[in-house]
Amino acid sequence: MASENVLHFTDSDFDDKVLASDQPVVVDFWAEWCGPCRMVGPTIEALADEYAGKVKVGKVDCDSNRQIPVRYNIRGIPTVIIFSGGQAVKSMTGLNQLQKTTLKAAIEEALAG
Repeated sequence: MASENVLHFTDSDFDDKVLASDQPVVVDFWAEWCGPCRMVGPTIEALADEYAGKVKVGKVDCDSNRQIPVRYNIRGIPTVIIFSGGQAVKSMTGLNQLQKTTLKAAIEEALAG
């Protein structure tokens, strides 16, 4: 079951919803066909629920939205980038880097400023 706290970002709204956000934003770059992406999905949903109101958490479907992945040089998925103050402050790629404890530590670092 998908969390209502997970947002969906597109090429057309990314700058407004992510870069202009006054909160840190966790962006999961993924694709429907990607098995590891689907494995990371429940972790992303849990983090979205846990940090609701403090951090925005969302996804970019790389098949439907091609401009943003190119802008951020996404070469493999799943990739998670944490944005703060309109800047990418942390990027992690691959299932091994995207464990919940690693993601939480990166989120806490972004919250600390």
